[in-house]
Formats: sequence, structure tokens, C-alpha cells
Amino acid sequence: MLFSGTKLSDLSKASIIIILTGFIAIGLSFYLFFELAGEVLEKEKFIVDQWAVNVKNSIGSPGLDQFFGWVTEAGSVTIITVMSILLFVYLLFFSPFSRWVGIYFAVNMIGISALTKGLKLIFERQRPDVLAEYDGTGFSFPSGHSTGAMVFYGFLIYLIGISRLRKGWKWLFNSLLATLILGVGLSRVYLGVHYFTDIIAGFLFGLAWLMICIAALEVTLWNQRRRKASSNSVTHTSEQA
Repeated sequence: MLFSGTKLSDLSKASIIIILTGFIAIGLSFYLFFELAGEVLEKEKFIVDQWAVNVKNSIGSPGLDQFFGWVTEAGSVTIITVMSILLFVYLLFFSPFSRWVGIYFAVNMIGISALTKGLKLIFERQRPDVLAEYDGTGFSFPSGHSTGAMVFYGFLIYLIGISRLRKGWKWLFNSLLATLILGVGLSRVYLGVHYFTDIIAGFLFGLAWLMICIAALEVTLWNQRRRKASSNSVTHTSEQA
């Protein structure tokens, strides 16, 4: 069997924390997402959406228009796709990580793209405004920029977290990435191409999918370490004999 002979003690503390946190995040994110999705299917209006529009109207300026126009590009299909291909090649051929990391990263990105498109077709929510200039076309729920940013930059946060960088650098880089994820989502509301609830749904669904992929990756790496340790043990025993 796949996990025959494995023990919880074979997992590193970091892996245990990641997997447990992942399961909690998955459950909570899916629950909140489907609660929100149910309301969207019933064509409910959300006070928070109108509140977000009011805030945007009160702070809008040419400078912010340009700023959020730049920020939103960080979550665009073109940018995410190009960076994903580059990161995949790095993870598969040049990084110190197991090749499983690259494989699960590919599953992470391809999966969220297909799932987001499928959800948009299911809910068929119209956008508050259609602006091709900012990729504001097609259906609105959930936000593709938000799901894409969450799974791509979220995976980068995971990679930095398990890297050998000093703790201070990890906090700095991951704080910047978390801020970028939030900024991409908020830019979609500011630019008027998404409702605020589209962003929340995108973040929730993206986080759930990201944690599923990371938890599965951690279990795979655990099993890989177990097999390697078992193989080394057999080799050592044979040499002694």
C-alpha cells in the first residue's frame, strides 16, 4: 500500500503544520464560498458591493486609476501564464526542490484556470461594467484575476516558506506577495469590472484549491522521503552483510 509503514513522526513539523492548516483552510474556504455562491445563484444583491462602489467613487482619481491599472496586470492571464511557465521550468530543471514541486505547481495553475472558467459558466453573473482594456469581459463570478493571483503568488509564498532563506527575508517577501494578492483583487473592484463579492469568492476558492495542491504535495514528498529512507536502509543493511 502507498503509505504502508509510514508514521506521523516521519513528517517534519513544518509539513504537519502545512497539512493541518491546509485542511482547515480548505474546509472554511469552501464553506464560505458556497454560502456566497448560493446567494449569487438566487440573484441576491449585496450591501457590501454597493459599499465598495461608494468607497471607490469617493477616492477615485486619475493617479489611482493609473496605479490600479498597473496592479491589475499582475493578475492578468498573460502575465500569470508567462510567469507560470518560467517558474515551472525552473522548478522542474533548476531548483533544489523535488520535481514533484514543479508537477504540483502545474496542477495548481492548470486546475484553477479550468475550475474558474467552469464556475463562471455555472453562475453566469454579469459584470458591473465591461471594459476590455482591463480584461473586463465575460462573466464575473468568481474573479479570475483573484483566483489566479491567489494560487500563483500563494504558491510562491509556500516556496519561500520552505526555502532556506533567513526568517526576516521570508517575512519581507511573503508580506509583499500577500499585499500584491490583495492589491490585485482590490484593483478589480476599483476599476469597476468586478463586484466586491466576486473578489471575496475568488480569494476563497483560490485559497481552497491552493491548499489542496500544497497538502497533496506535502503528502507526496513525505512518501518520497519514506521510500528514500527505506531504500537507503536496505542498501546499508546489504553492505553490512
